[in-house]
Amino acid sequence: MIQAHIFYSGRVQGVGFRFTVVRYATDLDLRGWVKNLPDGRVEILAEGDREKIEQFCQRVEKHFQGYIKDENIDFVPAQENYADFDIAF
Repeated sequence: MIQAHIFYSGRVQGVGFRFTVVRYATDLDLRGWVKNLPDGRVEILAEGDREKIEQFCQRVEKHFQGYIKDENIDFVPAQENYADFDIAF
């Protein structure tokens, strides 16, 4: 298990981004959260198998192709503090 801390920038707010992220994360049995940031980016913390996290990122990037301008992702060991995947506020 690993944890991915992901930031997406571009036109990623107001386009259903968080709801789509939750659906993809849930489908892949990932745990964590997604939230909008005041600077217009979206922040994601996802825990699970690295292969599933990579699939998740590919799905998100394909779905929002043309909306995402930049992605930043850091991998660290999972803390396993999450029971499911939710929208955080």
